[in-house]
Amino acid sequence: MTLTSAPPAQPRPKRRPGDRIFAGTATSAGILILLVLAGVAVFLVTEAWPALTAPAADLPDGKSLGSYVAPLVFGTLLAAVIALIVATPLAVAIALFITYYAPRRLAAGLGYVVDLLAAIPSVVYGFWGIAALAPSLVPFYGWAERNLGFIPLFAGPASTTGKTMLTAGLVLAVMILPIISAISREVFSQAPALHREAALALGATRWEMIKMAVLPYGKSGIIGGAMLGLGRALGETLAVALVLSASGGITFNLISSSNPSTIAANIALQFPESSGLTVNVLIASGLALFLITLAVNMLARWVVTRRADFSGAN
Repeated sequence: MTLTSAPPAQPRPKRRPGDRIFAGTATSAGILILLVLAGVAVFLVTEAWPALTAPAADLPDGKSLGSYVAPLVFGTLLAAVIALIVATPLAVAIALFITYYAPRRLAAGLGYVVDLLAAIPSVVYGFWGIAALAPSLVPFYGWAERNLGFIPLFAGPASTTGKTMLTAGLVLAVMILPIISAISREVFSQAPALHREAALALGATRWEMIKMAVLPYGKSGIIGGAMLGLGRALGETLAVALVLSASGGITFNLISSSNPSTIAANIALQFPESSGLTVNVLIASGLALFLITLAVNMLARWVVTRRADFSGAN
């Protein structure tokens, strides 16, 4: 009986200096991001602590901190959800058209134009919303109040200036559309060619091929892009401050002049003239926005990770 010796262990490949430098730089950058995030969290908690522990009588308008922040959180989420509902289907449709329907020359130019929307400053979107979009929506708001007033979203009275929550949501939708569209377009272009060609070879139409081979592959990318767009909408400041006529309170009425403000817009409008405990209250509302954004990003990461095992081969 002969015994065979175990094969000799393969020597570990020698890492080049460039590889070590790159690995160290990437690790340092990741640690630095975590430290900055932790520093922001510590700063917000420290500065918001006086407002968190102060009696309600010392806070603005004599209200509790929860009563002050709750309408702002509601307005922030409402505007962002409106933007997401409007922008996501349009962005996905634009991405599919550029990737699979448009001629190559038109697709390249159209892709550049859509991407260029992301480079426009938010204040420009705000001026466009206040000067063009809001006045053009006033007739629709009147029609909605007359014909759809039984729905709480359109109960009225309709705004005569167009500075409503719906207008703010539409402006935010235009702002986040290029983000969702760019990510969706990139994911759709990477759909496995074997699956697409197999679907077409079996007699599927172009739309059936997209429905069976492209959309299932790109679902995680669509969700990730939508969550990134939602994060942009949650933190938008100037455009909302210019377009929205805020009066406080919680309401689902989208066409009235009585609207809750958003956290970012309220901080931008109130901070320059604030002092003392009022500054701490505004920072406390910023802490709420920080937690909301963190929760949205964690949810997006969880959703994308759940579909990480999906590939073109399974």
